[in-house]
Amino acid sequence: MNTISKQRAVWIFLVFAFAYFISTLIRAITATLSPILVQDFGLSPQDLGLLAGAYFLGFSLTQLPLGAWLDKMGPKKVVLSFMSVAVFACIGFASAYSFQLLWLARFLVGVGVSACLMGPLTAYRKWFDPSNQMRANSWMLMTGALGMVASTLPVQWLLPQIGWRPIFLILSSLIVLAIVLIDLVVPKWPETTINLGSTEQTHNEKMGYSQILKHPYFIKNIPLGLFVYGGLVAIQTLWAVPWMIKVAGYTPIEASTGLFWLNVSMLLTFWLWGLIGPKLAQKGITAVQIISYGLPLSFVTLATLVFTAGQTHIIGVPIWVYWTLYCVFCTSISSAQPAIAMAFPSEVAGRALSAYNLTIFFGVFIVQWGVGLLIDLFSQMELSVVDSYSLAIGIYGAIGVFSYLFFLFFYRQQVQNTQQKMT
Repeated sequence: MNTISKQRAVWIFLVFAFAYFISTLIRAITATLSPILVQDFGLSPQDLGLLAGAYFLGFSLTQLPLGAWLDKMGPKKVVLSFMSVAVFACIGFASAYSFQLLWLARFLVGVGVSACLMGPLTAYRKWFDPSNQMRANSWMLMTGALGMVASTLPVQWLLPQIGWRPIFLILSSLIVLAIVLIDLVVPKWPETTINLGSTEQTHNEKMGYSQILKHPYFIKNIPLGLFVYGGLVAIQTLWAVPWMIKVAGYTPIEASTGLFWLNVSMLLTFWLWGLIGPKLAQKGITAVQIISYGLPLSFVTLATLVFTAGQTHIIGVPIWVYWTLYCVFCTSISSAQPAIAMAFPSEVAGRALSAYNLTIFFGVFIVQWGVGLLIDLFSQMELSVVDSYSLAIGIYGAIGVFSYLFFLFFYRQQVQNTQQKMT
């Protein structure tokens, strides 16, 4: 650890992880609540999609200013301010009796929890050494996967017991608890990071988003962030279940069970990344190498699904296992997040991380919407449901492969340029 003790670092991680757990639970809970919300508010599919998208809209709109605020004021102050909004938003969601108020509350929830990952990662960039940054990043994502697991069967069990409105009141109480814990445990942002008076420090502070977006390391990660990382979230939170139901012929209960185990597998995967990530870093294995060797496995798995579309099993293995393997293999892309933070001075880590996070969530929107548009387009061309889905996912997979090749090409160009400068 760079500036704090190991024990303090553990407590900082735990309270930030608790806050992120709540945020991902709230993000994913609409999938579980969708049937009852449709019933209570008479929502059409379009209304339901608009309601789900309100969270991502609120989340995305805050990312660029969020990064600047994190660098200037520090994670503690920013996270506490944003989460205060989430408290009232959850209460508003529980109290809403019209679709408009429900949408507004969901939008504000997205705003309120939008700092729950970027804040901690910015703090880790300042306080943790590189190997522990990789571990903390992986275990934060593991905590997020745990939140998604908690949004399925546990929430489904609570619904008939207390109803969906009290669930959101409970969530607002948990956010208050997280706020108190963060306030007690997380130290203030060192003022020396704001004004040291040096020329280099002043240059770093003035580095804007345009310079970050033009940085070679950031550029080569943009397509992967959009179509692989964003696509991973889109598949996990949306398209895996319709594929299981409409292509593989699963019942909704079977598909929900498959999604549950997929999320459990993601949790375990991020836990393992947290264990082995620092060891890989100590051996000199970089994020570029992890991504280079990990992603091809995901492309092979996705191709297997596309070319065997319509089957419930492939070589005796259920389809949900292949979707799980696809998502698990995609997690190698998560190593890009701490790598991007370390590619920039710590004074602008918040802006760099937020810019990349915006890329990911814009990619989620593109893939969720784009795959749906392609499925509708192919259906209008009188293709079968199975063919429509397989073609749409196949095109998505092809774009992912091109993004991967762009990443490799850009990396090799950088290596060659570096070698030429040295000679």
